[in-house]
Amino acid sequence: MSTLRIACLQSAGHGRDVEANLAELDSTAAAAAAAGADLLVTPEMFVTGYDVGDVTELAALPLTERVATIAAARGIAIVAGLPAVVPGGGVGNMAVVVDDGGEVLARYAKAHLFGEIDRRFHGGEAPTAVFDYHGVRCAVVICFDAEFPEPVRVAALAGAHVVLVPTANMHPYGAVNDHVMWTRAWENQVHLAYVNRCGGEGTTAYVGRSRVIGPDGTELAAAGTGPDLVCATIDTDAVDGARAVFGYVAERRPALYGALAVERAGDEGTGGG
Repeated sequence: MSTLRIACLQSAGHGRDVEANLAELDSTAAAAAAAGADLLVTPEMFVTGYDVGDVTELAALPLTERVATIAAARGIAIVAGLPAVVPGGGVGNMAVVVDDGGEVLARYAKAHLFGEIDRRFHGGEAPTAVFDYHGVRCAVVICFDAEFPEPVRVAALAGAHVVLVPTANMHPYGAVNDHVMWTRAWENQVHLAYVNRCGGEGTTAYVGRSRVIGPDGTELAAAGTGPDLVCATIDTDAVDGARAVFGYVAERRPALYGALAVERAGDEGTGGG
């Protein structure tokens, strides 16, 4: 058995105020570490704000290095949402993972871009990023990515015990928090941490309601609609236990699913950011 105590920051943040967001990240990391958390997850684009217009100039700042300094100082790993320049140019909507010594463990660029608000970003080319920490295999996707079945299933197939989802889900898509994320955890028999913004920003009103769901569908932690810090323990034995009687992953028949990879013109999605 391995366990990982995670803390989930639900916050309105400070739009385009990097210093204020990093100060909040620092104080929250200290509080999370004091509460016994091993890893802190922020909402999508926490370091700069999400509905804040063009972030090209902000993406050129050493944001990952600043997050790494905080992680090392507070002795806690951090999954931080921020913009960053991607290979080949352009800006990605990123989740950066640094360990408690400030070393970068993973970088993930949001692959599924949501509507007009995400047009300023370049979509990533990987369905997820996977890393191991304290004996627990973790995967990261961002917001709209998790509304598609495939990225979370890819994470489960890669052995993930928990899928971490920094998000900026907004009205009127609150059903995603309540129903879709529960389904993603259940159908893959993994833990899933959905870490959302709250309050408002630009023309966007966020729904909050961050939650951590266990591999058997049990709600392990939940926030309301305002700022909060909630914690839950990821237990690898819980994943094994959920799969002991039956297992969706083990019972798949991949040879039947080839049509899933066929592109169809005119396909459009709906859902939160």
